Amino acid sequence: MRMDYYSDQIEKAIDGAKADVTGDGSKFEALVISENFAGLPTIKRHKLVYAVLDEHIKTGAIHALSIKAFTADEWREKQTAN
Repeated sequence: MRMDYYSDQIEKAIDGAKADVTGDGSKFEALVISENFAGLPTIKRHKLVYAVLDEHIKTGAIHALSIKAFTADEWREKQTAN
């Protein structure tokens, strides 16, 4: 199930981001594409996304979160590689 509320939160907080958060129950997966990730290691990219959703994680609304964070170029490369 697509979670538009969480996707919108990420898109509002991370400039220029496109986010797609899916999941059911309390387990979610976030695909986030943003040029703000350029030059950042994976851990810093994930921290940016976690910071946006922190209140939902603390309340338990989100129990498990898997994050995939790419720049637009990285995402295009990944799509053509598959």
